[in-house]
Amino acid sequence: MPNEVSSTQPTKGSRFENEEAPSALGDFTTTWSVIPLSLVAIGIGILSAFVALALLRLIGLFTNLFFYQRWNSAFVSPAGHHLGATVILVPVVGALIIGFMARYGSERIRGHGIPEAIESILSGSRIEPRVAFLKPLSSAISIGSGGPFGAEGPIIMTGGAFGSTVAQFMHLTSSERKTLLVAGAAGGMSATFASPVAAVLLAVELLLFEWKPRSLIPVALASAAAAVTRRYMIGLGPLFAVPTHPIFIGPKGLLGCVLVGLLAGALSALLTVSVYAAEDSFGKLPIHWMWWPAFGGLVIGIGGWISPRALGVGYDSIEALLQGGMTVRVMLGLLAVKWIIWSVSLGSGTSGGVLAPLLMMGGALGGVVATVLPNEGAGFWPLVSMGAILGGTMRSPFTGVIFALELTHDVTVLLPLLVAAVIAHGFTVLTLRRSILTEKVARRGYHLSREYAVDPLEILFVREVMQTNIAVLPAKILGKDIARFLYAGHRHGQQLYPVVDEEGRLAGVLTRGDLNRFAQEHRTEDDGRRIGELVRSTPGTAYPDEPLRVVVYRMAETGLTRLPVVERNSSRKLVGMVSLDDLLKARVRNLEAERRRERVLTVRQFFPRRFWRRRPN
Repeated sequence: MPNEVSSTQPTKGSRFENEEAPSALGDFTTTWSVIPLSLVAIGIGILSAFVALALLRLIGLFTNLFFYQRWNSAFVSPAGHHLGATVILVPVVGALIIGFMARYGSERIRGHGIPEAIESILSGSRIEPRVAFLKPLSSAISIGSGGPFGAEGPIIMTGGAFGSTVAQFMHLTSSERKTLLVAGAAGGMSATFASPVAAVLLAVELLLFEWKPRSLIPVALASAAAAVTRRYMIGLGPLFAVPTHPIFIGPKGLLGCVLVGLLAGALSALLTVSVYAAEDSFGKLPIHWMWWPAFGGLVIGIGGWISPRALGVGYDSIEALLQGGMTVRVMLGLLAVKWIIWSVSLGSGTSGGVLAPLLMMGGALGGVVATVLPNEGAGFWPLVSMGAILGGTMRSPFTGVIFALELTHDVTVLLPLLVAAVIAHGFTVLTLRRSILTEKVARRGYHLSREYAVDPLEILFVREVMQTNIAVLPAKILGKDIARFLYAGHRHGQQLYPVVDEEGRLAGVLTRGDLNRFAQEHRTEDDGRRIGELVRSTPGTAYPDEPLRVVVYRMAETGLTRLPVVERNSSRKLVGMVSLDDLLKARVRNLEAERRRERVLTVRQFFPRRFWRRRPN
């Protein structure tokens, strides 16, 4: 008769056999391989700084060529041109060039840059080497011809392309290629804006899809290396100088931050909707997508004719907003024109980034609402609004806060930025399913989750979910007794039966199909063989003291959905059985923690009983 016990032997040949012994469990899973990977990442970070410098020089060169007809790579604003109404044609010419480059060079140069980097990460972290050259060139032409974009998206894609290219020459895993790709992206952003910390946060919140030392350390070192290299090529930050602001703003100021956060969240949602409404509209045109940027360029040209400040990267306009040097009328016009030309041109599929335009529009919004908010100094509300709109539009609140601080070095606005950015982030999370960056990725057939949490399978052990009341077959049972065992074992509903020796050690396993076949063979005669001579070797086992995550990996590796559980020592004593259904218990616990509501404490439980005694009259 079967015993009511359970057990299993150690896994043989599995890569997960001993790695999760109690002594091996720790906070992190990073190995020594992070050191050589970090050294390569540092080199990529230095390379990214040179790439960033090249992109800035290219933008300056094309801006000078298109608007001032001179050969000069100095970074200038197109707002001071003297082209008159003919400025309308300049963005059209640039857009036509980009359309041809995208069709006959690489379609991956189209778009913001960050969604394309995300898509590359999701598809194995492989980027074509030619993208590393075509992306900065197309972006420089786009911005240099008046496109209302920033350089950060293209440099993230370009730095990522260089990082991916280096990684593809090395013998690496997909995760390691991803780390080097993101290292290049973070290095490019760090060198462009002198914002090493914000670059790392952007990588964590948007590109890595994880918070692990194995990727964080190389990416952070790459960003730091790029920032140090920038010092010798471009100079130190901050990118924008701002007046001194008060350290404490009081309750009224904080309420103003809440209002700015709500308005920035609403603007973020509207900007996202408008970009993809424009993209959908272009998709309905009966012409090839190569020509779409030309129509977007025409809208840019008209908008630039009306408001020249809306053209190009707009660093001078951002600085003017932070210095308090614009009137409300100019700010309203700048916000409206920038919004229209940016959303239409971005929807047309041209090449350009989103951070600088968001900073400009956020600053204009903050400057307008500053007229009804407490006076906290020149540029205070534009700066707070800039951080808030980054947190809302990109769904990366910490990046928005730190980015604003590193752009200005004004640490006194840390608390106001935190309040406004988180409020804006909460607004868009509740009103939009995806951000302006992930929506494009989703339209290409991918799905991203921006929520990081500890997997329930990581913190639960096998001993907490395994079954101990199982049918176990003694190895000494004769073939003629199998039918009797099957009859008795039907009540268990088992499909896999551990076979144990006299000391309870796992000898192997048999499936119900095996038992049925043996029963048929020994129905009329008995050859004297015992079950122990017929068992299968166990391709997979589990230990009671290992996390369920390891068991899931082992099941995936072996193709098994049921594993015997044995003690982690040489005895191999059977202690239970774990199945795929048991692993789902961890998920059920997580769902209960998320959905089950209960009142744990009542007022009567909180106060002493004597408090509730009726007092005498």
